[in-house]
Amino acid sequence: MADRKAGASRYVAVLRGVNVGTTRIAMADLRRLVADLGHEDVKTYLQSGNAVFSSTATDTAKLARGIERAISDELGLTVPVLVRSGAELAAIAEGSPYSDRQHDPTRLLVAFLSAPPAKTRVAALTVPAGENVEYTVVGREIHLHFPDGGYGRTKFTNAYLEKQLGVVATTRNWKSVCALRDLAAG
Repeated sequence: MADRKAGASRYVAVLRGVNVGTTRIAMADLRRLVADLGHEDVKTYLQSGNAVFSSTATDTAKLARGIERAISDELGLTVPVLVRSGAELAAIAEGSPYSDRQHDPTRLLVAFLSAPPAKTRVAALTVPAGENVEYTVVGREIHLHFPDGGYGRTKFTNAYLEKQLGVVATTRNWKSVCALRDLAAG
């Protein structure tokens, strides 16, 4: 691992809707954009828009806006970016209410939210009729458990969550959450 600046912390950026549909970003471009912002030790995971990096900055919202702006300015794309510190990601993985009951990573996921949703919207959130989904909202994340199948066949998607909760959402399966946690830990 490259040497980090004194005081640098690890962060994870998860991009919404990348490399599905028409929004394409090469991971080499994402690494370059994040590094060009002055962040170090930039790594990507898979092709779905996950970057891990070190930075002396501490405001995750500003980090996210900087990456969004770089993607817009250099690639002409509007892509929501959500950033969590390595410590936050470790706590998210540790705090899963379902990980002890489910070992299939396609049935256990985390939806990352741009902000904590309003309590009234959380209280009104329901699973679409006919679906078996367990969920727990904790701050800016929703822990999801699909006991009967994976995320690919559900209507309880990012778009559904965004409409119901009024915040941006992007979802990662358990294998990705754990891999990103491990990358952020160094």
